[in-house]
Amino acid sequence: MKYFLWLLKAAIFFTLFAFALNNQQDATVHFFFGTSWTAPLVLVVLAAFALGLIVGVLGMVPRWLKHRNAARSTQATVPAAAETPAAATAPKAAPSPILPGDVHGI
Repeated sequence: MKYFLWLLKAAIFFTLFAFALNNQQDATVHFFFGTSWTAPLVLVVLAAFALGLIVGVLGMVPRWLKHRNAARSTQATVPAAAETPAAATAPKAAPSPILPGDVHGI
């Protein structure tokens, strides 16, 4: 599986690299008031992707903060109400160690 993931990463890299090599022509982006930006097409696409990523993250921040505050307030109230004398004396189980093969991702 590890080799398959490396092969997938290499395929994605070479596909994007070929895309960049095939799109080196100049593209002109026209802004307001007669201003324009001329750059290779691959940079224009990369800039549009980065701008979309930034707008998406900034649009997500208010909801993320709301959920974070709700989780923090819930966490603060639950342990005090749920703890009983029997639960306070019970030994806690040790967390299982994370092995190198347990973490997955591209």
